[in-house]
This record gives sequence, C-alpha cells and structure tokens, in this order.
Amino acid sequence: MTVSRPTHPARLSRREALLFEAGIKLGGVFHQYLGMPVSPRTAPSISRAIEAAVRLQPFVRSVRVWVTPGRGAPVGRGKFGYRYLTAEMLEVRVELVDGPLSVEARLKYRDDLRYPLMSVVRVGPRRDHRQRALR
Repeated sequence: MTVSRPTHPARLSRREALLFEAGIKLGGVFHQYLGMPVSPRTAPSISRAIEAAVRLQPFVRSVRVWVTPGRGAPVGRGKFGYRYLTAEMLEVRVELVDGPLSVEARLKYRDDLRYPLMSVVRVGPRRDHRQRALR
C-alpha cells in the first residue's frame, strides 16, 4: 500500500522522511513482538501476522518477516516446551515507497556484534516489483 506523503512540519525531504519511517517500522516490530511465545509450528503464522500489521502503515510497499525459533533455548518441557521470541530469531525486511523514491531497510541479529542491527539496504528510485524479491 502506497500512501501520498503527509506534510512534515520539520520540512524533511522525501528521502529523510522515508528513512525515518523505515526505522520506526523496524523498531516497532522489534519492541512489540519480543517475548511472544513461539514454536516451529507457530513461527510461520507469527511471521505472516507481523507482516500484515506492518502493511497497514503508510508508505509500506512490501514487508517480509522470518522467525527462526531454533535460535533460542526451550523454556519448558513437553506441552509447554515453547520458546519466546528473541532478537536472534527475528529478521525483517521492509520496502517503503513515496512517489518516485524507494527505501529498503532490514532488521537482523548480528552475531559478531551480539546486537539486532537495523540498517538501510537501499535508497533510490522506485523499482518495479517484478524486478526483484525482498531477501
């Protein structure tokens, strides 16, 4: 869903506003969903639910979420042997579009930093969706 650009009181450029929005969306996913119970059986549906929620927001052209529950330790046994969603399990890619401009950003845990790093993957002219897929 692409929504026309709202007025920015600070007179941000289209590029600055999209980069800000990308950070807000990735930060929102990270801080809203950590701690949620997850298992290999529920990880795909959790990923799709997060994607659907992010798609409701302005400027979002596409979003992909991957939850890898094997990256955490079990917190219980048997029926209650689920894990809780941690930063190490989460990878998110978003593409935002405003007019002719596109921004792609990513949230991915970096083992070398021991940190869930949010980064800008690409800023540039809007690309045709058929040219590539996120990941």
